[in-house]
Amino acid sequence: MQKVRTLRNRIIAAGFFAMLLLLVPARAHAASKEIIELQTQVQQLLDMVQRLQSTVDSRFGVLQNLAQTTADNATQMNAAVNALQQKIAAQNEGVNGKLEAASGQTQALNDSVDELKSRIAKLDKSIQDLQTQLQNVQNPPTGAPALAAAPVASGEVPAGAPSVAIPASSQTPPLKETFQAGVRDYNAAKYDVAAGEFQDVLHFYPMDDLAGTAHYYLGEIAYKHNKLSDAVKSYNAVLEGFSGNAKAPAAQLHKGMALLQMGRKDAGIHELRLLIQRHPQTPEATQARSKLNGLGAKPAAATRQSAAQDQ
Repeated sequence: MQKVRTLRNRIIAAGFFAMLLLLVPARAHAASKEIIELQTQVQQLLDMVQRLQSTVDSRFGVLQNLAQTTADNATQMNAAVNALQQKIAAQNEGVNGKLEAASGQTQALNDSVDELKSRIAKLDKSIQDLQTQLQNVQNPPTGAPALAAAPVASGEVPAGAPSVAIPASSQTPPLKETFQAGVRDYNAAKYDVAAGEFQDVLHFYPMDDLAGTAHYYLGEIAYKHNKLSDAVKSYNAVLEGFSGNAKAPAAQLHKGMALLQMGRKDAGIHELRLLIQRHPQTPEATQARSKLNGLGAKPAAATRQSAAQDQ
């Protein structure tokens, strides 16, 4: 395009120069004839330049239209690609949410199965203990002294009869009094004494719901003494054997905290998410959410699962 314009300018300059020559009086007939021929050639060149300019302008217009059409098509294609990307992103988010919900439900089912297994194992142990006690009652040791066959009057003791020690019912401590004493000693920071009293509750009343609370307090005592592994075991005893206990949310919260202090971050986060899933409206769940946010972990999986269960 630049070359065409340069050529056109040169031809115009030549024509202008020729016109100047026409103004000069001709001195000879031969010179006049050459000037006419030069004028004719100049005119022909001007015509060619005009046709060339017209052709160039026409083609340039076509190129402009093509460029504009291409730009419009590219804009439309970009819009279509962006819409497709947004649709794919929305679908991926939905699929990820369903996968997380399914994973949470599977984990909750596994936890329920583990809890049921633990209860069955404890029930089997209790049955075995009862069977052992029953056998001991039915089959006393061979060295035990035999009672006299002859009838004895009320209030009389046969001469030379050995004294038989009969277990007194007072040897078993009362449940509520023992538990309340343990709580008082725990609140008074008498942790060793409280631990012994809670152990008595577990020994004599292993299946009572207060035994689950006793497990929780034993976990708290171990936690305060920085015995984190022992604390986790006690909290597990609450969660596996007494999941309906009022201390279950606190046990799961403190179990998660203990696991985090032990460097088991993934396990601790998992416990906090389970707490939010199982007890979403409790103060312990609020503390769990705050802790997860501080760790940069989202409690979204548990939240989505509870929402899916509500639906």
